[in-house]
Amino acid sequence: MSRSSFRAMGVDVVVGRSSEEIAVDDVWHLVCAWDGIFSRFRTDSELSRVNASAAAVVVVSDTFARALRAALRAARATDGLVDPTLGGALVAAGYDRDFAQLPGDAGAVDGGAPGAWRSVSLTGRLLSRPHGVVLDLNGVVKGMVVDDAVRLLPAGSFVSAGGDLATSGPVVVALPGGSSIRLETGGLATSGTTERHWVRDGVVQHHLIDPRTGRPARSRWDEVTVAASSCLTADVAAKAAFLLSDDGPSWLDERGLPGRFVAHAEVVENDAWRLALGADAVVS
Repeated sequence: MSRSSFRAMGVDVVVGRSSEEIAVDDVWHLVCAWDGIFSRFRTDSELSRVNASAAAVVVVSDTFARALRAALRAARATDGLVDPTLGGALVAAGYDRDFAQLPGDAGAVDGGAPGAWRSVSLTGRLLSRPHGVVLDLNGVVKGMVVDDAVRLLPAGSFVSAGGDLATSGPVVVALPGGSSIRLETGGLATSGTTERHWVRDGVVQHHLIDPRTGRPARSRWDEVTVAASSCLTADVAAKAAFLLSDDGPSWLDERGLPGRFVAHAEVVENDAWRLALGADAVVS
């Protein structure tokens, strides 16, 4: 299998394809286009323009509307744990620029606002939300673009963005804390705080905001990995399971989703993960 990589959306994007003759230009254009729409750190992105608008109702693009619909579905499916209205809370925690540009310690932490996804309404391409609600759709965007990108490639290919992966054929994937699995098809995603954390006023902060408090979540886990039929489903579930802490493994089991949880030197696999491994693979 041939592999290519490029940097976009603040992560390394890796494309694995079964044919050398298949170019990755379409994948690059797709990912860069989505970055141009959903980046919190570009003033010219559609997301930034929507958040800056004082209008009660704004017209958004088809792609923006599609992602927001997915984000609102994710909020409903997780009882609000994966919430698209935490942009202000991320800024309050200090995540106000590209991760690579964050200073070592930027001073005191401000209190973030809790999630308010139920206040957001989308009718077609008409978006309404109360004044002060700041959207951040990155809870679904990376999974969606990876799923879309792999469809541009021939069968047996995969696309990975920052470790979140979609594949249309068997691929061996390294796991946090060591070990690896063979994913037959579908998606695999990891959410955690090992890679993305920073310091504000001497206190470690991270990007996984608990919508119930508006502050970085306190979880038992360092990393949570989930396998599912798509990268989007896996990514949303991994975030929710991380936020649920001790209840994460059983929450995934109730939904038939394989999950692997890492906390320091401890590795916990839920029943669905162990069952999938019994067939020598995680199969979506």
